[in-house]
Amino acid sequence: DGLVKADMEKLTFYAVSAPEKLDRIGSYLAERLSRDVVRHRSGYVLIAMEALDQLLMACHSQSIKPFVESFLHMVAKLLESGEPKLQVLGTNSFVKFANIEEDTPSYHRRYDFFVSRFSAMCHSCHSDPEIRTEIRIAGIRGIQGVVRKTVNDELRATIWEPQHMDKIVPSLLFNMQKIEETDSRTGPPPSPPATDKEE
Repeated sequence: DGLVKADMEKLTFYAVSAPEKLDRIGSYLAERLSRDVVRHRSGYVLIAMEALDQLLMACHSQSIKPFVESFLHMVAKLLESGEPKLQVLGTNSFVKFANIEEDTPSYHRRYDFFVSRFSAMCHSCHSDPEIRTEIRIAGIRGIQGVVRKTVNDELRATIWEPQHMDKIVPSLLFNMQKIEETDSRTGPPPSPPATDKEE
């Protein structure tokens, strides 16, 4: 039936009251989620990620570094799964995380996997056009999240390194090219009225 609101409120209160327990909570949820992804129990995966998202938003002002490691591990699991629904779910959670400003920069955390994975999603060749578009849009949003997360961090120099840009830029251009190809099939755009030309 989904996440039980009363139980989630208790867990959030406990996590906020005892932030040192966040690491264990994250590890437990990561273990459960990994098992559910392998067993294709999407309902339980959705519940686990919803719980994680709520904990992350409620406790982000605390010291959450160990919890974030578990969180990112779970997002990576979803992105690696072959199921488009789970890949989009993982992307949405990563984007929420990217919008959180952490108190201190995390020098050891790297986003190489996420750059590679989101870039690969931008090149999705899924047979269903709607799903393919959904995955590609998720990939673009994921790249945007990685850039947002790193650009204001002490690690901002790393995102502009060639090994990342060589994946990010072609992925964005690839999707822009597809749009142009679609437009060209429908014929050239109508000429603007004479009054609009100068403007």
